Amino acid sequence: MTSTDLKSHSKPKLGQNFLVDPNAMERIVNALGDISQTTVVEIGPGRAALTDLIALRAGRLIAVELDRVLAAQLRMKFTPVKNVEILEADILAVDFATVLGAQPGPLRDLRPTGLLRAHVVGNLPYYITSDILLHLFRFHQRIDFIVVMVQLEVAERIAASPGSSNYGILSATTQMYGSVEQLFTLPPSAFSPPPKVHSAVLRIRIAPRFEELRVPEEDFISFLRGIFAMKRKTLVNNLRDNYPQQAIRNALAKAGLDASIRAEAMSLEQTAALYRALHE
Repeated sequence: MTSTDLKSHSKPKLGQNFLVDPNAMERIVNALGDISQTTVVEIGPGRAALTDLIALRAGRLIAVELDRVLAAQLRMKFTPVKNVEILEADILAVDFATVLGAQPGPLRDLRPTGLLRAHVVGNLPYYITSDILLHLFRFHQRIDFIVVMVQLEVAERIAASPGSSNYGILSATTQMYGSVEQLFTLPPSAFSPPPKVHSAVLRIRIAPRFEELRVPEEDFISFLRGIFAMKRKTLVNNLRDNYPQQAIRNALAKAGLDASIRAEAMSLEQTAALYRALHE
């Protein structure tokens, strides 16, 4: 599995580090579970190390590759494989509702599909990991599981618990959309060429908590961005630009929170209680 070679971005890429460890490939595909009747979307298939394995197991595989040369090579290789489609695109521009709504074959526009849900797998470039995850979460109604390989440091932030130093906006946002498991880590030697960092594989089971916590999705995600805007500041200081000082203190008291608390110390339940208290 390789991440997309994002040529349209100017920052350094990890997308050119190809996974070459066969055992790691097998473990990643196994993490997707039984996909015999499932559509799988692979982000950045690259040289098809994972694509070959997934194609043997998946009901349908949509491989999204930005690199034009790699996409052409993949099309040539998988043309005879009926359950594999190669989509040349930037994953950040992919509309999952459209892609998953179209069925392969000559009758694709005539077949009723219902709400097709997919499993997503990919090796995410470290500098746009957050952007890709947020894009995937936009289509949470279309996704069951996300299995991704990311830089170990980023994985630890995504899976962090409230109160830990790694807990922040990425942790809170991801955990509002699903439960996170850190499955295993991979050394640089698992890739060619070897990167300078370790990687980790995460599995996110999509199960949004907005209804459970009685908060509106878009407004609450915006609220999270606000309270984590300056991590070193207290919650009161991060909120003061958007709410009256007294309203903040009243809401903190109603939610049972200390006025000196920081966002990283609050559970999602506490954060939702504060949001509700501020908006009543």
